[in-house]
Amino acid sequence: MAAAWPAVPLLAALALWVYAVRHTDVSALDDYGLVSALHPAFWAGLAVLTAGFWFTVRDPRRRAGWPAAYVLGLLVIERATQAVLYPTPLYAWAWKHDAVIDHLLTSGGLQSADQLGDMAVYDQWPGFFAAQAALVRLLGVDNAAMYMAWWPLVSSVLLLLPLLLIYRTFTEDRRLIWTAVWLFCVGNWVGQDYFSPQSVAFALHLGVLAVVLRRYGRPGGRQRQAVWTVLLSVLVIAIVVSHQLTPGMLVVTLLALAFTRRHRDWVPLVTTVVIFLAWCLTAALPFLSAAMPDMIRSVGDIGANVETGYGSTPTGTGAVATSWAARLLSGSVLLLALAGVLRQRTLRQRALPLLLVAAAPLPMFAASSYGSEMIFRVLMFMLPGAAFFAAAALLPRVPVPEPTADARQTERGVPPAPAPRRRSPLLSLPPLRYAAWLSPLVLLAGTLAFVPSYSGKDRVNYFPPGEVALVRQLFDQAPDDSLVVAANRNYPLAYEQYWRVDHYWFLEDTRTHVDDIVRDPAAVLARDMAGVEAPARAYFLLTQGQVANSEMNGQLNTAQLRRVRESVAHSPRFERVARNSAGVLYVLKPAS
Repeated sequence: MAAAWPAVPLLAALALWVYAVRHTDVSALDDYGLVSALHPAFWAGLAVLTAGFWFTVRDPRRRAGWPAAYVLGLLVIERATQAVLYPTPLYAWAWKHDAVIDHLLTSGGLQSADQLGDMAVYDQWPGFFAAQAALVRLLGVDNAAMYMAWWPLVSSVLLLLPLLLIYRTFTEDRRLIWTAVWLFCVGNWVGQDYFSPQSVAFALHLGVLAVVLRRYGRPGGRQRQAVWTVLLSVLVIAIVVSHQLTPGMLVVTLLALAFTRRHRDWVPLVTTVVIFLAWCLTAALPFLSAAMPDMIRSVGDIGANVETGYGSTPTGTGAVATSWAARLLSGSVLLLALAGVLRQRTLRQRALPLLLVAAAPLPMFAASSYGSEMIFRVLMFMLPGAAFFAAAALLPRVPVPEPTADARQTERGVPPAPAPRRRSPLLSLPPLRYAAWLSPLVLLAGTLAFVPSYSGKDRVNYFPPGEVALVRQLFDQAPDDSLVVAANRNYPLAYEQYWRVDHYWFLEDTRTHVDDIVRDPAAVLARDMAGVEAPARAYFLLTQGQVANSEMNGQLNTAQLRRVRESVAHSPRFERVARNSAGVLYVLKPAS
């Protein structure tokens, strides 16, 4: 009976979660997103789960399966809550990716290489979309929207295996391994686990690192090395054909590892660079040729690469609070990682490759802004290494056994741990006397902080069924070559039938033109939309998702957008097509 006691807090936490989601109303989200809507039982469930995990993972008598069960419980609570609560999938970008897959299924291909518009990038990196199109057919569903709400949970579970392989390369301490996995899960708030090429590419990235860290730099014969090189090549090809940034992150990480004695095997790096360049110089060349001038200008401009531009600054109490929660969460994990590096000297030497994995993405700040998202991507790629050392900071001294002669032969180039010597005050900290409550409280604070960091913008990211129905009505009636004008692209189905309908998002235009629209909305919009020739039509669409995104990201506030809507409503140039609680749709009347 005593052996099964970890099941008690785990089941209690899941029961509290089920109760919470059954008593949470998401029909009227405020600027705090899901945070203020959640039933208090949700927070109690997270607290119980974290406490149960901490005392289970610290107890050497418990089976290794219990920490795994707690981590899976954490992922269910933090990643499946939105799928259960919201009747429609989150994120405009997820709906965009669904539209690309739909186009691939209906036409048998994507846009041709000479169409270097907003969607051309998907033609030159089609791996994810081709795989999803095959999955849609295999499952027999209508489209990817049938399952993409659950993708964050699925993609997060996919990360567990490579993470465990990586961490077990450097320690056999179960406490350290599973605490690092827990911190990785709660520190990974960036949101790239949604239905996207990045979610799969990141899992493959960790898979490549697991292969390199565990299998390269060890003797085993040319034949075994060739087998691992083939596997690595397959993983790299899948990354390169699916995503633009991840191959670059992988190259800088492998380059850092190649300069260590332990992994001075250049095969993984050379293989990755050759495959990456081959794709860039062939299939991806049209897009890169068009984007190259801007890419070159951004190299070295670190300040511009990390700053947010117009329309990306959180505005309002809720948006600012959740933004700071995310910053504090990431900052805390990085500070804990620094403390772990300084405290655990022997572990620092043993796990030097993980330290390099955490530091390697930093130079990417000088490479590009990546649409003002580079800072978030760097944090995400740093997290596997940072979480490991952050976990070491929360634990007592982690024993690292000195490698035997056989082990030293197996891990070529790894010398035995040096004899104890006088510590440098710059590289180590004195032993800390931890109060029994300090580490679990830190772990609990990080676990709770994940929720506002990850779900604090759900007012922007959630589209109610009425909004989906309104946009679907638009595309059901729009003739070929029609134009859809909207404030921004934050609405569902925004790219539905993008191959035959054009879009114009006026908040992405120059600030001068946006000011002109605010001063005289109907007249300026009618002039912008007048170039559409019959039988095509020009539509004006304004939904609650656009309003939320504009207001919370510092573009136009609700009053200004209301003025735009009222001006269009009272203009004789526009005719209302549809309206519901989530938005309104107008069409520009033909000129007399």
